[in-house]
Amino acid sequence: MRAWLALLLALPASAGDAPGRRPYFRITVLDEATGRGVPLVTLTTTGGIAHVTDSNGVVAFHEPGLMGRELFFFVESHGYEFAKDGFGMAGKTLRALEGGAAELKIRRLNLAERLYRTTGGGVYRDSVLLGIETPVKEPLLNGLVVGQDSTVAAVYRGAIRWFWGDTSRPAYPLGNFAVSGAASRLPGRGGLDPARGIEFSYFTGADGFSRPMCAVEGPGPKWIDGLMVLRDASGAERLVAAYVRVKTLDEMHERGLVVYDDGKELFVPLKRFALAEPLYPHGHPVRVRAEGRDWFYFGRPFPDVRVRADWAAIQDPAAYEALGKDGPPGPRTLRDVETGRTVRPHGGSVAWNAYRRRWIAVVLEAGGSSPLGEIWYAEADTVTGPWVYARKIVTHHRMSFYNPVHHPFLDGEGGRLIYFEGTYTQTFSGNPERTPRYDYNQILYRLDLADPRLALPVPVYRLRDGSLKTRADLEGAWGEVQEVAFFAHEEPRDGLVRAGSYYLAAREREGLVRHGEGWVWPSPAVLPPSEPASHPR
Repeated sequence: MRAWLALLLALPASAGDAPGRRPYFRITVLDEATGRGVPLVTLTTTGGIAHVTDSNGVVAFHEPGLMGRELFFFVESHGYEFAKDGFGMAGKTLRALEGGAAELKIRRLNLAERLYRTTGGGVYRDSVLLGIETPVKEPLLNGLVVGQDSTVAAVYRGAIRWFWGDTSRPAYPLGNFAVSGAASRLPGRGGLDPARGIEFSYFTGADGFSRPMCAVEGPGPKWIDGLMVLRDASGAERLVAAYVRVKTLDEMHERGLVVYDDGKELFVPLKRFALAEPLYPHGHPVRVRAEGRDWFYFGRPFPDVRVRADWAAIQDPAAYEALGKDGPPGPRTLRDVETGRTVRPHGGSVAWNAYRRRWIAVVLEAGGSSPLGEIWYAEADTVTGPWVYARKIVTHHRMSFYNPVHHPFLDGEGGRLIYFEGTYTQTFSGNPERTPRYDYNQILYRLDLADPRLALPVPVYRLRDGSLKTRADLEGAWGEVQEVAFFAHEEPRDGLVRAGSYYLAAREREGLVRHGEGWVWPSPAVLPPSEPASHPR
């Protein structure tokens, strides 16, 4: 036996088995500004062999016949650009050596930084092949999830509860169409720093696949949104969601409310609403203190419906109120602060931000350079607006990134760093090509609100006595506000000139109007709410 063991140990190891050596050429793509690996970067050889970086920003390259040779890789990614050579080629020639490595630096054009993919198979595939440490325990196929649509999440009973729509699996083209779910710990309470990752514990069935979480009977997919955490009649904390059971994207079988059953660990029916009811919970609600009461405000993304944060009220269709009864609470479009062009919102979320001391919105644009792939940032003094000016923070060329949502419970450094995600897919994009592993999955971005490029014009209000003030200077005089006179900047920056207490654009551009020493951002000609709804307690 010892002789056989000695003979076995004396045999030469393959390149893949040799200690410290693997048969791959490691290519790492780094954000040139941060030095962090960039996911979703496509490296393509002149022969059309394409590899996409994983969530660590790496590719494990091994192609028989090409190893050991000089290879040119085209480098491209949504919202990033790679330096071009003298012939206009965006890429670089590398010698693809087994066990070798190379780094490529790419310039980020997006204001937001792409961090990692949160769902799906092979999130860290190339890292695993290369033996690189991954931040999550299940880096390849958590919950047997291959694809996952549209996230809603809330902090419930001390943990984050995550829920998704239609979920695909490796065993068959049809998967789970009745809501998927997972839990994770909060950052600072046993959970990962969101800059590193999110450790999902999926609710799975006997086969290990992410199981249905919505026990509503009847045919058709079941989807949830409008996630609310509130106390029931006994004072217990409960998790409630709006649900729809659908025939098609445009036709429903039913809608109503479901409540989370902690014993069964799934949503069960609570209240069915008539399909004809005009007002109902939807989108990503925010809890707001206004008029001496707590409310849930609903919108996609800007609030247009509210209901008291009360167990009985949320179940009563008559308790839901339309915001802006004498007209919409604010404009239904945004304006690009750089060009003045109209931006049409198509979903997103609103949240109070302690760092900016304003309500902020992460908004999907309908149209733009990609039908559903452009993400914008906007701010307002109150939860209902006026929402007017915005700046683009993410682009996805000919790909969708729909149903984006900002997660305030992940915010860092007092709200200076915010995290948001959306569904990345070729669906609705007009692009026939799918991105392997990434398609129909969630990608997380981070935005630094200290970026000076995010400074947007703010409303300048005209009071009854004719004076002009911004929200910061009102000091309880909100009831004296008569109208929004115009928009201006509060702080100096390049391209602005001082005009009294405000800073105006120094040169004409589309959408600006002459005012005194400079050009102002015009008012949408709407009055602000009579009382500025405060942030959640």
